[in-house]
Amino acid sequence: MSDTVKGRSFFHLHLVSDSTGETLIAVSHAVTAQYQGITSIEHMYPLVRTRAQLDKAISEIETSPGIVLFTLVDQELTQVLDEACHALGMPCLSVLQPIMSLFQSYLGTASTPRPGAQHILNADYFRRIDALNFTLMHDDGMLPENYEDADVVLLGVSRSSKTPTSIYLANRGIKTANIPLVPNMPLPRSVTKLKAPLVVGLFASPERIVQIRENRLLSLNATPDSAYVDRLAVADEVAQSRKLFAQNGWPMIDVTRRSIEETAAAIIDLYKVHRQKRAAEAAS
Repeated sequence: MSDTVKGRSFFHLHLVSDSTGETLIAVSHAVTAQYQGITSIEHMYPLVRTRAQLDKAISEIETSPGIVLFTLVDQELTQVLDEACHALGMPCLSVLQPIMSLFQSYLGTASTPRPGAQHILNADYFRRIDALNFTLMHDDGMLPENYEDADVVLLGVSRSSKTPTSIYLANRGIKTANIPLVPNMPLPRSVTKLKAPLVVGLFASPERIVQIRENRLLSLNATPDSAYVDRLAVADEVAQSRKLFAQNGWPMIDVTRRSIEETAAAIIDLYKVHRQKRAAEAAS
């Protein structure tokens, strides 16, 4: 049951994991986002792999009653946590168990319990690390001579979410370079001749760009640049960027009301089509 303090409702949310807890955090955030006006107070217990570690978590759960979500593959620890929550009268749910049961019924075989197995150092892991290194080295227009080695190249005016989107894509194993579009500064010629990477243009409404730029200047205690935050000047920047995207046949995405995750998902879809097209061209 949630409590109210100064007009705000909150509840305690206990996340118990035998790994980093990233799965629990992602799932719980996706659900709590659907409840407006209610805030979760998260209690995170990562790398719980012994009875002593679990007992410590249970003690804290008893002190701050709430919802308990867990990802434990050790059946003994799972049973201890289930019984403790039942005795305390608290709701307790294994986030992975329903999915694992579905997989088992379809595949006809049981899983092999491996705590933290999703974080194993395999080829996919190192591919993501390589993508992240590439993306950090090619942020904000750096090293243009390497753009042909990118999977995706993002273009957009200042404050159009290029860098955070690039980092998100890198975490998905996609090597991404991003290039700022600056008034009166031409693009490197190599950009319009790129063959291997998918080039995507990002833009937002002038009002949104101005708002973000003003907040950026305030955070830096910087003197406002009239052209940088002028509504008409920014509108012209955005219009010119969209004209450039259209002239080169580059797909463009309006990020005004999109989260970074939504923008990245749209780019990943475009990238899949781009790869299929290149594979077909190479085979013909």
